[in-house]
Amino acid sequence: MSRLPLVLASASPRRLDLLAQIGIVPDRVLAPDIDETPAQDETPRIYAQRLARAKAAAVDAPGCLVLAADTVVAAGRRILPKAETETDARRCLALLSGRRHRVMTAVILAAPDRRPTERLVTSIVAFARLTTPQIDAYLASGEWQGKAGGYAIQGRAASFVRFLSGSYSNVVGLPLFETAQLLRGAGWLRP
Repeated sequence: MSRLPLVLASASPRRLDLLAQIGIVPDRVLAPDIDETPAQDETPRIYAQRLARAKAAAVDAPGCLVLAADTVVAAGRRILPKAETETDARRCLALLSGRRHRVMTAVILAAPDRRPTERLVTSIVAFARLTTPQIDAYLASGEWQGKAGGYAIQGRAASFVRFLSGSYSNVVGLPLFETAQLLRGAGWLRP
């Protein structure tokens, strides 16, 4: 029995690397072009789910399984941005300093002949209290660019994490356990 081609609907090289870590190589990678602006009063959970669904729907891949995800860093009900400027990153790091926050990833697997299946994974991360020199040094590294919440846990920001509950790969950008479950359920991965 041959399996359907797998398309990763993502512009994130981290997601591709994470999939490779568990032996999954998509047949194609297509970067969806969607508006990622949060709706007024949208909760982080609903936002992540809406964007993952929109990414899956935005790629043209007939006859394929489409894997899409969106990761959100949230402090309370506040959705932190993907840091595009140093000012964005500094604000995020100052907000996260000395407190817990949630990292949520909505994962969607859309089959060509039926509704998508999805999972929402939440991890809790607590940062140590950060000093101004620590934040300055991190910003100088450039790792924060384009990262939700202004940090990459798989890089230098790992030294800020005093506590993590949940999936580490979720915080990087794709919960691997749940992703593998979705692919097994669709018959793409063998049990």
